[in-house]
Amino acid sequence: MYSGEELLRSRGLRVTRPRLAVLDVLAEGGHLEVEEITRRVRQRLDSVSVQAVYDVLGALSRAGLSRRIEPAGSPARYEARVGDNHHHVVCRSCGEIADIDCTVGSSPCLDPGRGHGFQVDEAEVTFWGHCPACQVRRDADD
Repeated sequence: MYSGEELLRSRGLRVTRPRLAVLDVLAEGGHLEVEEITRRVRQRLDSVSVQAVYDVLGALSRAGLSRRIEPAGSPARYEARVGDNHHHVVCRSCGEIADIDCTVGSSPCLDPGRGHGFQVDEAEVTFWGHCPACQVRRDADD
């Protein structure tokens, strides 16, 4: 397992306290909004601006150390799970997001066909539904 410093250096990034703190927050797991990441980073550092967190997240995403996902109608979320082409399922009611390992089989919607000349190396699929807790609430309301 690489340290945060080693990860940053391996991608040609300078090692800074904000970058290390954001990496630590993302390593805790989840699909976090910038506000939550900022709150957790501020628990580790004396102070950090929201803009600095955005800048760090941008650098980490470009370097392949974090992944930005943007479910329709939701703010961007960030996660540390990268490089495995996994997908997401989003609750329509509460917005909870869970990882779905790469889909398998031969669904026509996952085959880009001609691909318009692109060499496709990744697919991003978002499944939508209702999480177990929201299902219970919906059943109780019926």
